[in-house]
Amino acid sequence: MHTVLFTYFPTTLMKQSTTPRVCVIGAGCSGITALKNLLQAGVTDVVCYEQNSEVGGNWIFTAGESHSSVCETTHIISSKTLSGYMDFPMPEDYPDYPSHDQVLAYFQSYARHFNLHPYIQFNTTVQSAVKHPDESWEITLDNGSVERFDYLFVANGHHSVPRMPQLPGVFEGEFLHSHSYKSSNPYRGKKVLVIGAGNSGCDCAVEISRVAEHVGISIRSPKYIVPKFFLGKPTDTFNEVMSFLPKPLLRFLQKISLKIQIGSYESYGLKTPDYPVVKSHPTLNSELLYKIRHGKVHPRKGISKVSGHEVTFTDGTTESYDVLLAATGYKITFPFFDADFLDYSEADRIPLYLRMFHPNHPSLVLIGLFQPQGAIWPLSDYQAKLAANYVMGRWQMPQNVETLAEADSDFIEREFIKSKRHTIEVHYHPFLRTLARQIPKGAPEWSGVPSQAVHS
Repeated sequence: MHTVLFTYFPTTLMKQSTTPRVCVIGAGCSGITALKNLLQAGVTDVVCYEQNSEVGGNWIFTAGESHSSVCETTHIISSKTLSGYMDFPMPEDYPDYPSHDQVLAYFQSYARHFNLHPYIQFNTTVQSAVKHPDESWEITLDNGSVERFDYLFVANGHHSVPRMPQLPGVFEGEFLHSHSYKSSNPYRGKKVLVIGAGNSGCDCAVEISRVAEHVGISIRSPKYIVPKFFLGKPTDTFNEVMSFLPKPLLRFLQKISLKIQIGSYESYGLKTPDYPVVKSHPTLNSELLYKIRHGKVHPRKGISKVSGHEVTFTDGTTESYDVLLAATGYKITFPFFDADFLDYSEADRIPLYLRMFHPNHPSLVLIGLFQPQGAIWPLSDYQAKLAANYVMGRWQMPQNVETLAEADSDFIEREFIKSKRHTIEVHYHPFLRTLARQIPKGAPEWSGVPSQAVHS
């Protein structure tokens, strides 16, 4: 990712313990692999706190608004081939793009297979996490108890606090975030405008168009809408094959293959982006363009004004809507940290080495705090394996970690369009290879379990 040279953090500056005690916050897709890798590395005193009653995080579907959860028709947008943990593939009988309940079953099978449940305290929320001068952590729970740890692994996810747009005017209809969207039923017979054409926005527009009277989708700037299949196979599997090609050739082939699949974006009433496909987070959706050409979803420009139920777009057209649904992303939050300690909620730049090590907090590890152009959890698995071996002294933090962290953010700013959406963006395959190179040789593999994954 970058060419900054390494020097290593003096171990005398870090408290080293032969039996380190580790806290993991969150038992979602990143938290459970953090826990598994800590056990695999030989950490025996580890506790994972999870606010829900089961593992799975936002893949636990609830019909009502509660924690941040998937909606009832969600399927993953990365293929099952590239969405498995490194030593626990998804079941062979799963479809190319599993549903949310299949993904949840996969996570729960992972937790059972590696016997993680004895280490997880469910229905337990971490109220505060305070670092002491010796780099140890004081964790206060919602039941009032206080625990002390040597290391803190944070895996609380980054899709729980909605980022609402500031509307130019007052809208008197229903105005909500896609965070609250669970099914299309409440929108039957209504006029709905979806704001944003990311993955959530396109999914919502497609699903609501099945029952609504009218669906518009407001797209402020051109975006690539990429079908989920190419020549009958998941699109990301082609990107994997091409990921080793020189960047100019890779970008040319991606552009040509997309042209072959869909033709011109202008024929759908959209604009063609003037940047390479991988310069922004991709939107994978095979139905939006189909719905547009069938007159079920109507592309609209950015919003210039709202008044009452009227929405005026930047091209001067005005339409009336019952509902505005903002699919405008999320804030990165750590509700258990004091805002003066760590706050990325409005950050435009998040310097972290390997997207997980903070220069000033060597006993803190952030697992899964990145947005890949693919699935998060395989990369979280690699992060966790490296971090677990760091805890056990098999890998040393570079002494120039601050320089490396800044270089990491510099790389992001060069590679992606500058926006809050891309402050933690990574290219899936290069990032995976970078993490894999850091994992020390001789790192322990899993032992004491059946040799084959059992999906029960």
